[in-house]
Amino acid sequence: METHRRSIIDCRDSPQSGCSLSIAGTEEEVLDTAVLHIEKRHGLKDSAELRDQLRGMIKLEPLSTVDTPPETG
Repeated sequence: METHRRSIIDCRDSPQSGCSLSIAGTEEEVLDTAVLHIEKRHGLKDSAELRDQLRGMIKLEPLSTVDTPPETG
């Protein structure tokens, strides 16, 4: 079985944000959602430079998270 790791961006990685939001999904989903969040919550405008900065903050989900099946209740 092939393991697909999601991309993650976490506001806590930006010390000036004062925010605890973490976004996970495909790189495109994460980038688009992060831009919407930054515009609404942090007052910044979408730009090529902003998207480049965000791309630099995106990380891959840790393997331990990917390998752990979700709990069912």
